[in-house]
Amino acid sequence: MLGWLRALMPREDRYYDLFEAHANIAVEAALCFRRLLDGGPDVPALCDRITAFELQADDVSREVMLALRRSFITPFDRGDIHGLINDLDDAVDQMRQTVKAISIYDVGTFTPDMARIGDVIVKSASIVQETLPLLRQMNANSAKINAANERIIKLEEQADALYLAGLKELFQASRDNGAMAYIVGAEIYSHLEGVVDCFEDVANRMSGILLEHL
Repeated sequence: MLGWLRALMPREDRYYDLFEAHANIAVEAALCFRRLLDGGPDVPALCDRITAFELQADDVSREVMLALRRSFITPFDRGDIHGLINDLDDAVDQMRQTVKAISIYDVGTFTPDMARIGDVIVKSASIVQETLPLLRQMNANSAKINAANERIIKLEEQADALYLAGLKELFQASRDNGAMAYIVGAEIYSHLEGVVDCFEDVANRMSGILLEHL
């Protein structure tokens, strides 16, 4: 009965605009993040840009939370709206946590596997950006949403493999009097993997929302 009534009542579609705005910021941040992982003299400036992107993403998240407090009708469950924007925000926030570590330890060069995880981050962010608009008509787009989820899961598995290979190489390179280099590198690897994990959380959330509406 409740579902029938909700179908007749006007929906608050502004949430979709906000989700998509956040995803656009995430892609811009990811592209900047990938450039940072090439290393060089621009690293500090790129760290600052990612911090600025994170602040923009926070603004969008606050708009979603404010809309939740004010809206009577939402396009889907309030808990899922809250969870989806949090998952999106976590991805950009994890990029910010990475650049904090990079700034604190004054890191200016990165391993090839770190850069490869950066490529995975860009791909994951782009898939999320492409998929979020499909939630506007999720039943019609169910196959595409599920396919996107599978693509991100495979990317996360790829990032895991790069993470483990990178840690092994890092350990071998720093085993003789290089404990600090290993500690710093391992922390950066952990943050990088965390970014991919956050995008996987977004993909899983979208699939969960879809399941509730089929």
